[in-house]
Amino acid sequence: MTAQQRQDLLGVAGAKLPGAGVLDYVAGWYLKAARFIESTAIRAAFVSTNSITQGEQVSILWGEMLNRYHMHIQFAHRTFKWNNEARGTAAVFCVIVGFGTEKRPARLFDYATPRSEPLELKVANINPYLVDGENVLVGSRSRPLSPVPAMVSGNKPIDGGNYLFTPERKEEFLRKEPQAAPYFKRWLGGEEFINGTERWCLWLGDASPTELSKLPEAKKLIEAVRVFRDSSDSLPTKKLALTPTRFHTSFVPTKPFLALPQVSSERRRFIPIAFLTPEFMCGDKLRLIADATPYLFGVLTSTMHMAWMRHVTGRLKSDYQYSKDIVYNNYPFPPSPSPKQTAAVEAAAARVLAARAEFPDATLALLYDPLTMPPALAQAHAALDRAVDLCYRPAAFPTELSRLEYLFGLYRQLAEPLLPAPNRRTAPAKARRARKAG
Repeated sequence: MTAQQRQDLLGVAGAKLPGAGVLDYVAGWYLKAARFIESTAIRAAFVSTNSITQGEQVSILWGEMLNRYHMHIQFAHRTFKWNNEARGTAAVFCVIVGFGTEKRPARLFDYATPRSEPLELKVANINPYLVDGENVLVGSRSRPLSPVPAMVSGNKPIDGGNYLFTPERKEEFLRKEPQAAPYFKRWLGGEEFINGTERWCLWLGDASPTELSKLPEAKKLIEAVRVFRDSSDSLPTKKLALTPTRFHTSFVPTKPFLALPQVSSERRRFIPIAFLTPEFMCGDKLRLIADATPYLFGVLTSTMHMAWMRHVTGRLKSDYQYSKDIVYNNYPFPPSPSPKQTAAVEAAAARVLAARAEFPDATLALLYDPLTMPPALAQAHAALDRAVDLCYRPAAFPTELSRLEYLFGLYRQLAEPLLPAPNRRTAPAKARRARKAG
């Protein structure tokens, strides 16, 4: 978006709309149309990229559309692939949203895949995520909605590259200072985690003054980091110069932990998630859970969680950009799985890990590429999906839309007690019936 477009958008949104800076440019047309047709019977519709119904901007844009302008979504086409006839033009994922002030039976067009023909559904209400159900807005949440361990971002060195090493640079450094070997840890950013790229980190944050005094080459790097931070125009970074062996944010594990990448290709059915050991240091492009259980791993790597992620997370270009504050912290985990159900998920999760272990030379990128995913791994995931589904209700979910309808209903049930009383509403009847069946 150009500076002029940003200025135009903020002019339409107005200074009183918190978070307007994250909106897509097309959001301005939605707001202008709503302002124009407010208090009339006029209807409007737009074809736009599907990001308008995903991620952080949903609660910002649609909070304004629903609460200020009193719009209702009257019909919608869920995500489909729009192919431009121009040569060399990339296809984009689009939605169509029609809205107006009148509340009427809605028409929702669902697509089994982005290239499928649409299936029309007559529904009582279409919410801002283009799901059949009452209106819900999933905003940023600092703590998990469910009783699960916290998810955090990985380490952020702010070191000017001094503490991160390629294999070649590490080998050269150790020729000069072999006694530094115990302080090297494998470094994983998003690229290294998914594609298996080898990289190393020199972690000196726990070294004592006596130990550091025996590492003259390492001390040169410490000084270089101190100077780099001290020369910054950012006051917080300048303050970090006082502790040059430490990172801006640090996650130093002492036991196995769970990791998933912040950015993952939209081609994958599953975001690659893995348990790691303390020999690894992870960058801030990974999301980490220190006290993760096999059950938690199983739920997170299930189709149920992936459906939620795809519809509430943001995008980086077309790739998924996993937000812990929006995706994980708002995810409605099974509220009361029985010990038998929990054990079934754990066993199925173990089979997923075992299927991966059959291919020790394959990276996560290869294991989860739709074209190279091993059949044994796909079958293990299918079994895991069945086990996780049964933690929610006795019957499996036939479509992604059915998963979302259930999850948004459960989210509303879990989130409403935390809202101020005037904002609470009764959960939709369909969701109540689904939860009762579960």
